[in-house]
Amino acid sequence: MIAWLWARTVKCPNPACGAQMPLVSSFDLSKKKGKETWVEPQIDRQKRTVTFTVKSGKGKAPEPPKQGRGANFKCLVCGEIAPDAYVKSEGVAKRMGTKLMTIVTEGKNGRNYHAPTQDHEKTAAQAIPEWAPQGELPGNARWFSPPLFGMTEYADLFTPRQLAALTTFSDLVAEARAQILADAQAVLPDDDTPLRENGRGPRAYAEAVSVYLTFGVSRLSDRQSTICSWDIGYTKIRNTFARQAIPMTWDYAEGNPFSESTGNFIDLLGWIPKVLESNTSVIPGYVNQADATKLENSVAIPISTDPPYYDNIGYADLSDYFYAWLRPSLRDVFPDVFGTMLVPKKPELIASSYRFNGSANAANEHFETGLMQAFSKMRQIIPPEYPLTVYYAFKQQEIVVEEGTASTGWETMLNGLIETGFAIVGTWPMRTELSNRMVASGTNALASSIVLVCRPRPDDAPITSRREFVNTLRQELPAALREMLSGNIAPVDLAQASIGPGMAVYSRYSQVLEPNGDRLAVRAALQLINQVLDEYLAETEGDLDADSRFAVAWFEQFGFKSGEFGVADVLARAKNTSVDGLVNAGVIASGAGKVRLLTWEELDPGWDPATDKRATVWEATHHLIERLNIHGEEGAALLLAKMSPELAADARQLAYRLYAICERKGWADHARDYNALVISWSSSQERAAEVKQTYQQRRLIE
Repeated sequence: MIAWLWARTVKCPNPACGAQMPLVSSFDLSKKKGKETWVEPQIDRQKRTVTFTVKSGKGKAPEPPKQGRGANFKCLVCGEIAPDAYVKSEGVAKRMGTKLMTIVTEGKNGRNYHAPTQDHEKTAAQAIPEWAPQGELPGNARWFSPPLFGMTEYADLFTPRQLAALTTFSDLVAEARAQILADAQAVLPDDDTPLRENGRGPRAYAEAVSVYLTFGVSRLSDRQSTICSWDIGYTKIRNTFARQAIPMTWDYAEGNPFSESTGNFIDLLGWIPKVLESNTSVIPGYVNQADATKLENSVAIPISTDPPYYDNIGYADLSDYFYAWLRPSLRDVFPDVFGTMLVPKKPELIASSYRFNGSANAANEHFETGLMQAFSKMRQIIPPEYPLTVYYAFKQQEIVVEEGTASTGWETMLNGLIETGFAIVGTWPMRTELSNRMVASGTNALASSIVLVCRPRPDDAPITSRREFVNTLRQELPAALREMLSGNIAPVDLAQASIGPGMAVYSRYSQVLEPNGDRLAVRAALQLINQVLDEYLAETEGDLDADSRFAVAWFEQFGFKSGEFGVADVLARAKNTSVDGLVNAGVIASGAGKVRLLTWEELDPGWDPATDKRATVWEATHHLIERLNIHGEEGAALLLAKMSPELAADARQLAYRLYAICERKGWADHARDYNALVISWSSSQERAAEVKQTYQQRRLIE
């Protein structure tokens, strides 16, 4: 037994029906090729009931009852739509139920799926947990959707069977600690010093092992909640925290902690010794919990920090989910750490307005003041031989303001550094983010953290003007950008990374003054840095062929949508080409008075740059995307091997330019293609070099 797949239910709002509506977002169970399987609802309109069977092979899953965004569902019995407000009201009134859809087991050739019976549901209902985590879920719908549907307590996130399993494992930790202590006393010197006081005797040993066992329970809680869903691609249980939030799920997966599949307790526990075994350091480390705004000045220490991301993540609120399961097992081991029922919230340094009665201004003031105090303390205690390094993976969230656009997260963090006397002396992106993490799936999330290297700014730093600042930016930023591009930085990271060298110019001065004598704000400096970045990327178009210059200009205006022939004709003449020539070059399609760029899916898969008499950089870029998407890096490498070094370099540069346009226009799907091309460039280029070398060797032999 691997899992039970459930659907939440509400009573149909149609008085003439009253059926228990399954709230299902998808009936698919497996999308694996050759193993397509789905749930088929069986509707009895006389009895007004819905049961489920399992089907596989030819055919496809029926359309789910979920209607668009929000909690809008169609009744499978009568067709009535239960709107979002109704579903929420039923949940708040505690009238939301559940219906078992499928049982998943392990078979000889993979997963097996079985239609459930009433006995399975009755068995699940018989579980009676002896304990449940206490505490209310935060009333912040941005991170926590379940309270909108009446799931207000942490205990509401679990089935009785899940609670029984988790509490049993949690209770066993204390029993294991007692047994370990008894065994350790027979072989270790008598020393009752606890782990929290750096003990090395039997008590500390038993407590240390119990900490690792508790980590296993904590990991299990991530796979044992009604927020877990079924992954139809990998056919396994997704964990609760697919991202930094607890969303509402409609059809959820209840895993078997004793199975041999994903999410079982033994496997989750097994990762902990793997981590310990991989730690080869012989130098002991020490961890202390402290308020960054109240650091002690007595000892100079090097500091490397990853500061909070403005209002993007509710660290303390999200921590409560795991804290609730850690506390019962570890409050005797670390009474100071687990002295409160839930994680302390008041001192947390984020700009969360719901903690300030909805006041964004009060939240911003709390964040900005605290960040300033923290950086000020850091400046006082870092030793002169070590710089402050700040890791930042928060993507710029541009907001429209009167004078242009700005990023509140970056602006606040940078302002805190500069106001407390730091100068940015170095910057570089570091690949720290997993591409397969759920927050990056289907999005243009950052692939890297941007590391800012900071040192105290000299007290005699000069003052400069806005004009000189911009001139210096235009002199220094392009060189830094070229260096970054040579390192194959992902396009998604380029705008973030350019902030570093740009702010290095800004922060070397004690002040940058506007023409009227006012200080140039960090927000304005960020806007100027973005402008210079755009200028640099736009300047690279001058090296393109005429057809590609037309394509870039058309893309910036229309994307891959159609435009008027007359507009295209005028633009083509301005770029020293023609519409007919662009058609012949395989760049555009023209007809019925309309013109549009060809997408990579429409390109000739047999294109060869060596034989194309009118090969363009635009074509090269999009043919590489086609090969990468269809044939992977190997396919892209084979095409890259046929290109001249100049054409390949220009194609890569164009990908950066087109990504920047997509990012500005909000064209996420196209942006992913250009970003993926650059990310894969190094490995494709290495493979292309191998292909060329092999070809040359064969020619010598022949």
